[in-house]
Amino acid sequence: MALPRSDAVASTARRLLSGSPDGRPGWVRALDKPGDPGWFGAGSAVWAVHGSLATLVGGVRALLLQAAHPLALAGVLDHSDYREDPLGRLQRTNMFITTTTYGSTEQALGAVRLVRTVHGSVVGNAPDGRAYAANDPHLLAWVHVALTDSMLRAAQRYSTTPVDADAYVAGMAVVADALGAEDPPRTEAELAARLSAFGPELVGDERTREVVAFLRRPPLPVATLPVYTVLERAAEDLLDEPTAALLGLRRPPGVVRAAQRQTTAALLGALGVVLGPSSPAERASLVRAAQWRAARLDARAPS
Repeated sequence: MALPRSDAVASTARRLLSGSPDGRPGWVRALDKPGDPGWFGAGSAVWAVHGSLATLVGGVRALLLQAAHPLALAGVLDHSDYREDPLGRLQRTNMFITTTTYGSTEQALGAVRLVRTVHGSVVGNAPDGRAYAANDPHLLAWVHVALTDSMLRAAQRYSTTPVDADAYVAGMAVVADALGAEDPPRTEAELAARLSAFGPELVGDERTREVVAFLRRPPLPVATLPVYTVLERAAEDLLDEPTAALLGLRRPPGVVRAAQRQTTAALLGALGVVLGPSSPAERASLVRAAQWRAARLDARAPS
């Protein structure tokens, strides 16, 4: 059986994540525009984590974990088109993370304003009668800690470079503060404490497990499902035992989990070779930052 060419694999992966076969949709090309280096920059812990393909595992884990909060889940079920357009939701999430990670300060703040505007209409009542609002600082904090913890855990297991956990959590708090999240954690210990504090609010009911079942086998192109399944099972493996049980997920035997981890690491390594050492967004950010520094030096030079 003939294997797909590496350029075809790269094109498919980039299209799934960004909507563009070259990984440069309009919002990535916009990162080339003049501006400052942004909130983080090369060498930051946020760049180290978000530049790793381990985020493919972390992103799925975050969705699984976020589904356990009934008010956050109600907002998704009542207002999101995730069933009809799962790739569109993935790409919009990727756009926000990429822009706040690699964009200028102005671009990052613009991405935050867009999210808060969209969230403004995401209000309603959960089945138990409780009101929810996507811009509620407490719910924003839940979404934030679930995402931050998931990206961090995935990078710690699958990234090929060391991760400064405290620096990453502190960096992500910058984004959370801009969004209006309630008291975001700034160290790995604080992150663990906040997740634990949310425990009594989490529920594993029929609605939760319906979303989990969808995430286990979404309507993606058939050719991509084997790869997605590896990533999704790796995401499940990163959940702790109580959370997995809450979500209705059964743990396979330890030997199977160990084999799954090896398969995931090999898959991410192969994707890394195909996609290259840096993303179009990272490269655009580096060029913009260099131009910004050069302009500042020119402005300071004696005439």
